[in-house]
Amino acid sequence: MTKKTTFIATLMMGMSTFAGVAANAGPCAQGTCESAWKAADGKKADEAMALARDYAKFLDGARTELMTVKSARDMAAGMGFREWKDGTRIAPGSRYYIANRDRSLTLIIGGKADVAKGVRLVASHIDSPRLELKGRPVDTTQGFALFQTNYHGGIKTYQWTNIPLALVGRIDRKDGKSIDVNVGLDANDPIFIIPDLSPHTARDQMKRTGSELIAHEELDPIAASGPHGETAVADWVFEHLKETYGIDAADLVSAELSLVPATRPRDVGFDRRLTAAYGQDDRLAAFASLKAAAEMKTPPQTTLIHLADNEESGNVNVTGASSTFLTDLVGELLYAEVGESYRQPLLTRALRASKALSIDVNPGVNPMNPGVWELTNAPRLGQGVNIKLYGRGFNANSEFIAWTRAALDDKAVAWQTTTYKVGRAGGGTLGSELAHYNIDTIDFGVPVLSIHTPYAVSDKMDVLALKDGIAAFITYDK
Repeated sequence: MTKKTTFIATLMMGMSTFAGVAANAGPCAQGTCESAWKAADGKKADEAMALARDYAKFLDGARTELMTVKSARDMAAGMGFREWKDGTRIAPGSRYYIANRDRSLTLIIGGKADVAKGVRLVASHIDSPRLELKGRPVDTTQGFALFQTNYHGGIKTYQWTNIPLALVGRIDRKDGKSIDVNVGLDANDPIFIIPDLSPHTARDQMKRTGSELIAHEELDPIAASGPHGETAVADWVFEHLKETYGIDAADLVSAELSLVPATRPRDVGFDRRLTAAYGQDDRLAAFASLKAAAEMKTPPQTTLIHLADNEESGNVNVTGASSTFLTDLVGELLYAEVGESYRQPLLTRALRASKALSIDVNPGVNPMNPGVWELTNAPRLGQGVNIKLYGRGFNANSEFIAWTRAALDDKAVAWQTTTYKVGRAGGGTLGSELAHYNIDTIDFGVPVLSIHTPYAVSDKMDVLALKDGIAAFITYDK
């Protein structure tokens, strides 16, 4: 045998051995993975299906950050979490939550060790791509009143035409009153729609490139049509808002109103193993984190499950991960623990001793376009949690990856790796914001089809794997 053939034989033997471990223990690596459905017994399949039913209900009511925080807070209260107050010391096994301006939420689970010894952070985001109303949102053209919109997150504009849209959000008046708006999600509500050209009249439009097919400024849904008696259509819209919500046109300047898909979560395929729904990036991770929290008793370290806002716009603003809210909270917990002996180095030492899990879904291998991935390092639906190995300084260090592998293997959680085709794709997460504070941070996800579209598709077994993977990360104590 030549040195080359000896090396290949040794490598193949190693891969075969690893594949055997994967079959027995549950984890897998690219090249040896199989769908979790293949080995799942009836109990495991039933567990995935039951979790998916809860997931669909969660997504149906969680269309924006405001709605998601409300749903998550209700879930937390049902799991025995209480609102944390300044100065409350965290005891082992205690369960609290704290909201940041109604748009971000953190659950706190007391661990066996003091906060001074570090914490476990599990962070995901709860904002999704959508359309937002401008401050002066109503215009008229050709007898129609149209909403003027901006966009949040990366979108393919043409995908937002000809689909039912709901208007949801909050209006804040100068007198301090907040008014919730939710039109289009109830079956009896009207919906809003952005009409596209028919094929008969679209010859010039079809000459545009994909990115220009629908301009961002053309994403204007119909708010009303035609005059109402002697009242012009735009004036009628403002009269309707005044009558329905008690607001004036100027109040829309201090409003957060979003247009989101009004479609319901649905099962996909005869076997119902997939879920189609809006907002799975990244409320899938938020839901899995909440479900993992429900199972926690007293973890080794105090655990913070953080649901952040504004990841799709770069983690900005006071409710995004670039805010100091999370590290301020760790400092508050530490102060409640040590009292007047608190000093700033205690916080930096606690952060250095912490471990963070940043979770965001990844595009999975698409059966119609597999070539956009380098397939030996691509995440596939149904094959479990993906550990993100993006390279170029974005990876966790090798010892922390090894620790995480051990945590997943210890609980027989299926995992795979993810690396984008070099120079041809990319995306951001919360990870860099957490690592900024000298916290060892690793990025997780699960593969999802049609991310950043109005209707994404996930595998129910992957939702279960992520929930179990989060629990493994929180509870591993070696």
